[in-house]
Amino acid sequence: MQEIGHWINGKMVKGTSGRFADVMNPATGEVQARVALATPAELDHAIEEAAKAQVGWAATNPQSRARVMMAFGALINQNMDKLAEMVAREHGKTIPDAKGDVQRGLEVIEVCMGAPAMLKGEAMDSAGPGIDLYAIRQPLGVVAGITPFNFPAMIPLWKIGPALSSGNAMILKPSERVPSTSLFLAELLQQAGLPDGVLQVVNGDKDVVDGILDHPVIQGVGFVGSTPIAQYIYGRAASNGKRAQCFGGAKNHMIIMPDADLDKAADALVGAGYGAAGERCMAISVAVPVGDKTADALIERLVPRIEKLKVGPYTAGNDIDFGPVITKQSKDRILGLINSGVEQGAKLVVDGRGFKLQGYENGFFVGPSLFDHVTPDMEIYKQEIFGPVLSTVRAGSYDQALKLVMDNEYGNGTAIFTADGDTARDFASRVNVGMVGINFPIPVPLSYFSFGGWKKSAFGDLNQYGPDAFRFYTKTKTVTARWFSGIKEGASLNFKALD
Repeated sequence: MQEIGHWINGKMVKGTSGRFADVMNPATGEVQARVALATPAELDHAIEEAAKAQVGWAATNPQSRARVMMAFGALINQNMDKLAEMVAREHGKTIPDAKGDVQRGLEVIEVCMGAPAMLKGEAMDSAGPGIDLYAIRQPLGVVAGITPFNFPAMIPLWKIGPALSSGNAMILKPSERVPSTSLFLAELLQQAGLPDGVLQVVNGDKDVVDGILDHPVIQGVGFVGSTPIAQYIYGRAASNGKRAQCFGGAKNHMIIMPDADLDKAADALVGAGYGAAGERCMAISVAVPVGDKTADALIERLVPRIEKLKVGPYTAGNDIDFGPVITKQSKDRILGLINSGVEQGAKLVVDGRGFKLQGYENGFFVGPSLFDHVTPDMEIYKQEIFGPVLSTVRAGSYDQALKLVMDNEYGNGTAIFTADGDTARDFASRVNVGMVGINFPIPVPLSYFSFGGWKKSAFGDLNQYGPDAFRFYTKTKTVTARWFSGIKEGASLNFKALD
């Protein structure tokens, strides 16, 4: 049985705790490896060494740091197939979807190749008699990234790129369910020229997370996961004086107006609702057709598309549309929520509960399910299912549909499909959600913008990647410099303007 350790000071090291977590093959239900869970002493050692390495890395000029990102990006491209297979093996997603996972992370690394432009400060000469003002951006020091299972490459890259190119050292704590990708990325970074110790990958469970949150050397923490844990990490980090950006759960709605192209809307819903078995924080899990005529026509188009979806292991290649969910516990929870929807009166139009795959009977597969006539008081509406389940909530009007989105406690992403520009503009202006799609189902911004939700989907003032990431991973120092140049002044005890 393979045992997976940690990446400390530029090399793989074995864990010493004697505690391990199982790394499952979601398609077979079998244990494929064991990952070591770090001790407090191992975490302390990793942080101590990162702090030492950060001093020299911060003193490295931004252009040289950017060149490491350039070499890193090239190595990611060269190893795309290997990375995708690694992601698929531990997560279960298809190879094309796994490549998309890597690609969207790589795009952030590409932006970090231009980090020097993001790290420039501001300056003004002659702000007062002989006085110059300038503001500079400096790294926080040692920061931490705590990343989820559902994007084993993308989200670690979202954290690694901006943090390191800003001159910080990072402690990366990936999900113990998918540890291999982060370790391989660390190896590629070393090949790209990153000094040893600047990135440490420490595997662990809640004990390691709490150790990160309480450690006085850690200055900032980035997290992606469920809302309860995001809220916990944000609160504990803030109480310890750390910066934190914590991204949580979602319940993303897509409104379908009567004038929408329903074939395109149906295609969009299938892709956004069932891709990666629904294990995406930006998945569309609620369709909101406006009017019964629109709803009936939409359901009519959705059913044959959903029934044609092929579910299977990633090893089946391009013949499958999505794979298993991550664990048996996830599968059982999803099936339980589907059962609750039936019990509470929703109409189960497509039933994925009985899905079986010959040769993979112990895998964590759930077939695609579609509900109609869901109401906001039902558990399948209130909870983030994180599985291949699409709920349809019928709205009588545009205003009713908009209110449904705005009243929801989550605010990660939303979309509207319409042919009317005024409606789309009104929706984008009024809706209280962080990322909005217009005739676009999964509105994940491109890497030179920033990713982030509102309400209970995000805790913290700054978003992931883009300009906000460089603001998060740096602190501003403002210098007021005076050169007397013949100016004669006596002592003054008064607080006065510089001019």
